[in-house]
Order: sequence, then structure tokens, then C-alpha cells
Amino acid sequence: MKLSRRSKIGAVIAGASVFAVVITGCSSSGTASTTPDTKTKITLTLATFNNFGYSDALLAQYHALHPNITVVQNKAATSDAAQTNLFTKLAAGSGLGDVEAVDGDWMPKVKQYASKFVDLASADNKGRYSSWKTAGGTANGKEIGLGTDIGPEAICYRSDLFAKAGLPTDPDKVAALLQGDWQHYYDIGAQFAAKKTGAAWFDSAGATFQGLANQYQNFYEKNDGTVIATTNPDVKAAFTSVLTASATESSHLQEWTADWAAGMANGAFATMLCPPWMLGVIQGDSPKVTDWKIASVFPNGGGNWGGSYLLVPTQGKHTAEAKQFVDWLTAPAQQIAAFKVAGNFPSQVEAYTDPTLTGATNTFFNNAPIGKIFIDRANAVTVTPFKGVKYGAIMTAVQNGLTRVEQKQQTIDASWAQVVTDIKALG
Repeated sequence: MKLSRRSKIGAVIAGASVFAVVITGCSSSGTASTTPDTKTKITLTLATFNNFGYSDALLAQYHALHPNITVVQNKAATSDAAQTNLFTKLAAGSGLGDVEAVDGDWMPKVKQYASKFVDLASADNKGRYSSWKTAGGTANGKEIGLGTDIGPEAICYRSDLFAKAGLPTDPDKVAALLQGDWQHYYDIGAQFAAKKTGAAWFDSAGATFQGLANQYQNFYEKNDGTVIATTNPDVKAAFTSVLTASATESSHLQEWTADWAAGMANGAFATMLCPPWMLGVIQGDSPKVTDWKIASVFPNGGGNWGGSYLLVPTQGKHTAEAKQFVDWLTAPAQQIAAFKVAGNFPSQVEAYTDPTLTGATNTFFNNAPIGKIFIDRANAVTVTPFKGVKYGAIMTAVQNGLTRVEQKQQTIDASWAQVVTDIKALG
């Protein structure tokens, strides 16, 4: 599979692979508790990856509120390493952190082990999230994961390339220009391509398809896990349409490759799908470019790409204290603090009225009002895809099929036939 979003963004903003915060007190000991202990000195381990925005200062606030608790954050270098560690130690029955960060894309597999995680639902956190975010962390009637960030999508674009093509460059006017469905986005791309600017309209078919696929409730699978990817006409239609547009509108630069990163800097493409976490990637890969802007628009409405959860394994010795800590760490104020540190956009709906978020701007993107933009984009999300245990493998098969066509290894029809074969082979 492609590198996850946190693997890439980690290269831009992540710190050391493992560090401790507020090192006082002693190691975890004793048996699992059901009521938080407010007297005995304990250590809670928080397992994250790349950069969740949980700074020393933020975690020190928790220590001030709970003097008997020391938080040690173990930060894996990549999401892949964190995922391997999670499932290995889950199977072993020991060794996990008191709190484990889980990427949304892993949740389908994690939900198979719902009994091994604490139910985090409480009166205090009820109604904090949009229904689709809550659903992502719920299994067997238990809320095993409380949401951290989300990835509502906008369109990032190069205003200099828009100007060369005679298109508007002001973000509001670009949003008006691109308002419509995916075919409209491709039609504007055709107009751009006709101007022969030397740049492509979008980065790759795979990146564009990702955004489209995230707008369907049941794109690849039914809610019971039945695979419909090879029979759902929407999948083949999307596959065909994005590749048809790709022939004249794509730079054919696959996400997370060195060439793709260079393309951001040298103007290889004019637009790209853009969740909040992508801003750090763009800035990191094209730090000297002054023409990147953000339009508060997304083809066919709204879409979400990315987002994570915090879970409490039942194998921990301090599950009551860990549950209390997760509830605090995912509350609106702490999500906004994490946003200020790492740009991870809050999933808490209450945060969307906080002046810190509503007034947030980004200098690199020409002072774009990113708080207002992504609040608007978050409110536009109405569905998020059901992801069963085979979702990742299915997406990989489809993405490989898109890449084969873009690299001129196969025709659209031949590549789709192989996609069907590859998905059926999953069983």
C-alpha cells in the first residue's frame, strides 16, 4: 500500500521517535482498576506515531490536574510501525500502551477485537462528534475509540498556473468556478489543459480517485462486509472516468514519490485534493513557492480523508485512569491545542465555534483562513465509507490498477479486468 498520510507528514513535522513527558513518579503496577485512583503515583503510557500534536506542554497540563499521574508518550516513527506493534502485542495479550493511537484505516481490523478494548462512551463525551466520526470508533455497541482529528477536503491550487490559463485566481472565485460534480472538475481541467501551460490539472488518477471513493457509504463493501467492489457500477464508472480525464489532465505523478514531491515545487500540476494535514506536506515539499492557495470547495460536495482514534486496551493495569485521560485529551480545548502544534484538524464539533480555530490562518497559503475553510469543509461531509477488514486490500488493488494505466502498462479495460481478478482473489 501507499505510505499513509501520517507516515508522510511525519517526515515534515514529527520529532524524535520516542520521548518521555514530565518524567516523575514510578512505573505502572498493580491490577486493572474501574475507578480512577487519585492518590497512588502511576505512569500512563501513550502510544502514538508521527505527530498527533501532543506536546510536552499539553501533557504537562494533565499532570498539573492529576499530580499522581505521569504520562510517557512513546512515539513510533511511522504509522506502519505503530500498526505492526499494535496487532503483535494485541495478539500476545500484553505490552501495549495504556492508551493506543489508531489510524482510521486500521479500525476495521481493530474492531474484530472490540472485546479487548474499554468502552469509552460516557455522558461527558456523548454528542461530541459528527455521527460518522462516532460510527468509525464504534464496534459491537461499544465506543472503543474516541476521535482525534479528521481530514475534511478542500482544493489546493497554484494561482500562478491558474493565471497562465486565464482562470480566476482569487480563492472565492476559484471555489465558485469548481462548484459542481466530478465531471465538472474534469471539464474545467480540460479547459486548463487546452491552454498549454506546461502543467497538468491534477497530480494523479490515484489521488483523485481516493477523494471520490470517500464520498460513498458503500463503495467497496456492504455494511455486513460483503464485497461489492467488482459488481457495484459506481466503482467501475469512477475508475473509467478518472482515467479518461487522466489521459490529458494528470501529471501521472504517484503520491508520496520523490517525483510527486518535486512536482509540487516545480509546478507540475495546478490542483490537488487537500485535507488539512496535507498543508504541512505541501509546504514541506515546496517551501519556496509563494503561489499555493486554498479554495473552500470539493467536487460533489464534501469528503473526508484521514483521521485517527485513541483506544484503551483492557490488558492495561490502569484502565480507569487511561479512560479519564483519553476523555480529556480528545476534548475540544485539547484538540485545538493539538491543531496549533501539528495542524491536525479537530473532530469535536464544539471546537468549530472557538475563536482560536475560527480565526486561524496560514501564512504560506497566502494567509488562507484555514480555520473557516476546514470548518466549512467538515460541515459538508455527509457520509464516510464503510470500511470492512478487506477495505485496505481492495483499495490497493484498485490503486494498482489506476497506476498501471497511468504508466501505460495496460489499457483501462485490461487493467479493470485485472482489478476484478485481484479483488476476487482476496476471498
